[in-house]
Amino acid sequence: MTLQQEIVGNAMQMAVVNLQIGQTVYCEAGKFLFKTTNVTMETRLSGPSGNGGQQQSGSGGGMGGMLRQAMGTAMQVGQRMLAGESMAFQYFTSQGGEGTVGFAGVLPGEMRALELDGTRAWFAEKDAFVAAESTVDFGIAFAGGRTGMSGGEGFILEKFTGYGTVIIAGAGNFIDLNPADFGGRIEVDTGCVVAFEEGIQYGVQRIGGLNRQGIMNAVFGGEGLSLATLEGNGRVILQSLTIESLANALKKAQGGDKQGPTGGLFSTHAG
Repeated sequence: MTLQQEIVGNAMQMAVVNLQIGQTVYCEAGKFLFKTTNVTMETRLSGPSGNGGQQQSGSGGGMGGMLRQAMGTAMQVGQRMLAGESMAFQYFTSQGGEGTVGFAGVLPGEMRALELDGTRAWFAEKDAFVAAESTVDFGIAFAGGRTGMSGGEGFILEKFTGYGTVIIAGAGNFIDLNPADFGGRIEVDTGCVVAFEEGIQYGVQRIGGLNRQGIMNAVFGGEGLSLATLEGNGRVILQSLTIESLANALKKAQGGDKQGPTGGLFSTHAG
């Protein structure tokens, strides 16, 4: 059953989802806006099971099955906490007729509905996830220790598999690119990556070498020491506004600019 949704708004978009009878959509806690009265809301620690949003019963194993289910839920929660995500999901199901639910991101910017057909997964930066059909599985993927430690934002990714619609959000405006249209590889600010299809190779590289120009790029260029690299043939979604640049602009407007005169390597980030 296809998820009927419409993305509305400009500077701060939101998704309005129309649910058929018995249809379920889930979101990360904190992304819900409104719902009609015939839509039930349930908060769970467990993620979707791919069976229409119903929790697995744990039958077929008695106490052992219940224990395995509890351990699986604990592992899911632990992964999400490690990624800095919400511990719980909120599930919305329409009963007795069609219903409507509204969702939004947490930053001014765009939203995008991605359609999964079971052949390719999608990966997104943390906090990009807004909502999805219950037939879409939410998971955590790791980009690799070396890549993640050098790239910051790229270490822990959200992973979406299965069938159906998943809605993501980012900051500023989106642009869709395919590295194959640019010689097979593009290099971007690490904070600009929103999402990319399975098959795209994600990595992080140092800007220049340990020479005069490399130091100039890091110190005065505002990009730090690394750029994200995206290689292959597939869809990539980038955002025009990074969370870091937004935070620095807000600090500056409040008279608390911590970036320093040169930015980049000399930037400081108060907790």
